[in-house]
Amino acid sequence: MAGVRGALTFPSDPGYDEARAVYNGAVDRRPAALVRCADVADVIVCVNFAREHDITLAIRGAGHNGGGLGVWDDALVIDLGGLRSTTVDPAAHTVRVDGGCTWGDVDHATGAFGMATPSGFISTTGVGGQTLGGGVGYLSRRFGLSIDNLLSADIVLADGSFVTASHDAHRDLFWALRGGGGNFGVITSFTFRCHEIGDNGTVIAGPVFYDLADTEAVFRWYRELLPALPEELSGWIGMMVIPSGPPFPEELWGRKVCGIVWCYTGPPDKADDVLAAVREFGSPLLVGLQPMPYRVLQSAFDALAPKGMQWYWKADFFTKITDEAIAVHRQYAEVIPTSESAMHMYPISGAVTRVAEDATAFAYRGGGWAGVIVGVDPDAANLPRITEWSRKYWEELHSTSAGGAYINFMMDDEGEGRIRASYRGNYDRLTQIKKRYDPTNLFHINLNIPPAP
Repeated sequence: MAGVRGALTFPSDPGYDEARAVYNGAVDRRPAALVRCADVADVIVCVNFAREHDITLAIRGAGHNGGGLGVWDDALVIDLGGLRSTTVDPAAHTVRVDGGCTWGDVDHATGAFGMATPSGFISTTGVGGQTLGGGVGYLSRRFGLSIDNLLSADIVLADGSFVTASHDAHRDLFWALRGGGGNFGVITSFTFRCHEIGDNGTVIAGPVFYDLADTEAVFRWYRELLPALPEELSGWIGMMVIPSGPPFPEELWGRKVCGIVWCYTGPPDKADDVLAAVREFGSPLLVGLQPMPYRVLQSAFDALAPKGMQWYWKADFFTKITDEAIAVHRQYAEVIPTSESAMHMYPISGAVTRVAEDATAFAYRGGGWAGVIVGVDPDAANLPRITEWSRKYWEELHSTSAGGAYINFMMDDEGEGRIRASYRGNYDRLTQIKKRYDPTNLFHINLNIPPAP
C-alpha cells in the first residue's frame, strides 16, 4: 500500500497470526491485511484506500473488545497499537492520549502528578474503545464517565479528512463520539480533563468477600447503601471465585463468593469515617482494603484476565437490584462453570446522573448499574460451557433490567433492536450524524448505527 510507513502484514507473513490476535481468544478472524500505523498520515492513507477500493475496514486500538471487533474476515485492519504517546499538562489538569494507548499508559502518565482521569477497571483496556462507549469506572461516581471528561478528539473521517471535535468545533460529531462507539471515524488522539485524587494519587481500595450464603443480605445492604455514600467512595458488586494464588489466603482459594471491590479517592483524614460502614457490615471472609496508587488498583485484575482467554459476554443496564434479581445471582453463582467466570455490576450514579440523558450519546443517566456476565476459560473446549452459562444467566435476569446495555460489554451478535435500546431516545439523532459524517457506512465493523435514509 503506497504511502504507508507502518508495518503491513499479510496472511502469508510469519507474524500474521500474532498480528491478528485480539484479547478474546475465542475470536479467530482472518483479515486481508493489517497496518500498524506509524502516524496519522498512515490512518488517512488506509481510510482512503479502503473507501476507494470498497474494502471492509476494521479499527483496532488495544484489541480488548469482547466481540473482537478490531479484526474482521477479509478486512483491512487499521491497528493503532503503535500510537501510544501521552502528554500531561499538570497546570491545565489535562492529558493528551494517542488512539492506541491503554489505560495503563494513561495511569502511568497522570499518576506521576497525583492525578487521574475516569477510566475503567483493567489497565490493559484500550482508551479508544472504552471511551467511545461511555467509560464507566472507579471514578465515575465522583467525576463522571470518561466521556464527561473528554475535552476534544482528533478524528479521521470517512472521506479521509482530519478534524478536531470538541465543544467548540464539530459539536454534533463531538456529541456522537461521547457514547456512540466507533461509528464515526478513526480517533487518533483524545484530550481529557484530569483530577487530583486521594493522597497524591494514592487511594484506599480493595475487595471485601462474603460467603455465598450471605448473598441476599449483602445485595440488599449494598443497594441501599451505595446511593447514600459520599461520591468519593465507589464499589462494584459481583459473584465470583476467589483466585487461587497470592495475595489471597490459601484457605479461600477457589471459593465462590459475593464480593464488592471498593475505591475511596477522598481526603485521607476522612477515610476511616467513610469506610466504617464498609468494614463493619456482616461477617466478611476477607477485608482487603488498603492504601495503594490508583494505577495499582487499575492493574490489580490484569493478571487474572490475560490476553488469549476464551470469553463470552452478556450485558444489561439495571436501574435497581430487585429481590428477584438477587435470587438469580445466587442461583447462577452456585454453578459458576470456571474459576475465571463471573458477574459484575458497576455503579452508574453520582456525577454520572447529573448529566442530562440527551447531553451525550450515552443515554443511561438515571442511575443504577451496568451489569455484565462473563464466561471465561483458557481452554477452547470449554467455550460452549461458559457460553451456555452466560446466556442462561442473562435470560433469567433480563426481565429485571432496564432494557439496553453498556455497548462496551456487548458482543457482535446483539442485533439492531438491542443497539437501539442501548441508546434510547438518542438513537435517531445518531443516525442523522452518521449520515452526515459517514453516509456510506464505511465504519460498520462495530455495534453499528446505520446512517439515516
